[in-house]
Amino acid sequence: MSAQRTGDLTIGVIGPHEVVERVMLMGPGSTGPLNARLIAAAYRDEQEATDKVLRLGSAIDAYLFASPVPYEFARKAGVLTMPATYVPLSGASLHEALLRATLDERFDPTRASLDVLSRADVVEAYSEVDLPVDGLHVHEELAGTATLTAFHEGLWRRKITKMAITCVRGVAERLDAIGVPNLRLRPTTAGVRSALQTAGLLGAHHRLEEAQLGVVIVDVPTLRDSSRRSTPRYWRDELRLSLHRLLMQEAHRINATAHQVDDHTFMITATRGSLVTATEGFRKPPFVERAKAELGIAIEVGIGMGRTTQDAETHARAALNRAQATRQSFAVDREGRSLVPAQRAPQRPTGEPLRTKGRETLMRLSEKIAEEDAPLVVDAESAGRMLGVTPRTARRLLRTLVEEGLAWPLPPNRTLQPGRPRQLYRLIVEKLDKDKADNNK
Repeated sequence: MSAQRTGDLTIGVIGPHEVVERVMLMGPGSTGPLNARLIAAAYRDEQEATDKVLRLGSAIDAYLFASPVPYEFARKAGVLTMPATYVPLSGASLHEALLRATLDERFDPTRASLDVLSRADVVEAYSEVDLPVDGLHVHEELAGTATLTAFHEGLWRRKITKMAITCVRGVAERLDAIGVPNLRLRPTTAGVRSALQTAGLLGAHHRLEEAQLGVVIVDVPTLRDSSRRSTPRYWRDELRLSLHRLLMQEAHRINATAHQVDDHTFMITATRGSLVTATEGFRKPPFVERAKAELGIAIEVGIGMGRTTQDAETHARAALNRAQATRQSFAVDREGRSLVPAQRAPQRPTGEPLRTKGRETLMRLSEKIAEEDAPLVVDAESAGRMLGVTPRTARRLLRTLVEEGLAWPLPPNRTLQPGRPRQLYRLIVEKLDKDKADNNK
């Protein structure tokens, strides 16, 4: 559940013990005009950053990492679900290391190997203090401790460099053990304070985004009026009530509200933060899988954001129309831009219908129904008679239709006769009409 958080911002501070302690001791006001509560998550090795993020969970508004190294480990692991920043080690931190190196006769910063930082940042920092850059070797990509240690050690043993400058604590410890002169970049107090204020701003902005109004429009093709013979009104009402109950349960789970708009449309009103959880970050439409699994029906969904409910609903209907027309984007932001990267739908030759076992079965049943002027509601007995198969085989074919969204099971008839009541299915032959229309375009 994604409840809207209130009160002070919460910032998770992730880094080695000495850096985390410095941040925690900065006290109130270190995040600028924003009030923020700091939660410490110290580690012994940078690769533990991923586990620290998972332990902090979703109660965090923003993450602050001690350097780009743990940040990159967490980012590549895909565990960052909230805004995050880090204390930079270029600029002031690199200048501080160069000053230490020039004051110590063991080091020669003009013949050095550096890791993690970009070469552009290194060249800029050296140029600002008038140091030559011809003797520098930079390993820009983040790698494991063993790989970075081998990079520095190899250059030093071949006498190409005289020292190493590293951003990784584990690398510095290994270089010390094998006797390679090195300096480890350390975050400056000013850099920590600036990054902390940035984390506070990111967290505040994220809260504002979460508080945006979001509207979900759910449309049910099966309940739309059709020129073909329709199902009995009782069954339509039963399906409508069942879907309304399902949507109410889902809305309650994400702290939202749900109501029926018309005979085939429902609306859910929530905040962006709630919808992020329900859609896995707007990567999958909500409610679709459960409606298909429990009710055997296909639903179409559009999500819209806005400053007002009316704006959000307008964007949601636009997203629904777009999804129905292209089967791609189903969610748009408050400016009407897609929140889901467009993915090209699989193409098939023009005029060639999509062939599946379920669609072939539905086509055969549709032809028999048209010949006999029969209703669109069938059971295993009537379907078996039309298809020329046994009721057992027909029952299996009808279940295939349900799995492919081409039929939905109706509630069983109440009867006083002993034995299992007949299971009726409403055939969604409208899907065949839609395929023909798509192929004629």
